[in-house]
Amino acid sequence: MLHYMDLNPKPFEMIGSGEKTIELRLNDDKRRLIGVGDKIEFTNNSDGRKLIVKVRNIYKFSDFEELYKNLPLEKCGYRKNELSQAKSEDMEIYYSKEKQEQYGVLGIEIELL
Repeated sequence: MLHYMDLNPKPFEMIGSGEKTIELRLNDDKRRLIGVGDKIEFTNNSDGRKLIVKVRNIYKFSDFEELYKNLPLEKCGYRKNELSQAKSEDMEIYYSKEKQEQYGVLGIEIELL
C-alpha cells in the first residue's frame, strides 16, 4: 500500500540523505493504516519534490515523551550537535498534548527506495 505525507524541507532533506530513518507522527486514523512493508511518498511542502520510502518497522508509544526515551534521536531528525537540546516538547509545535493522549504517537522506521 502507498501512503502520502507532506514534510518540511529539513526533515525531507535528512531523509533524502539517509540521516533520518525514523519519521515521527501522531497515530491518528490515517497513520493507523500504515503497515510494515508499505511505501510512503513524502512531498516537500516547500518545493513539491518527492521521495519514496519503505516502512521497515513501526514503534508505538503513548506520547512523544515516551518515544524520546526509547528511540535513538539521531535517527529521528536530530543532528549530533542538537541531541543535548532535544526534548519531546519540540513535537508540540505539530501535535498538542491532548492529541498525543487521544491517539498516541508513532516512530515509523523507513528506508529510502
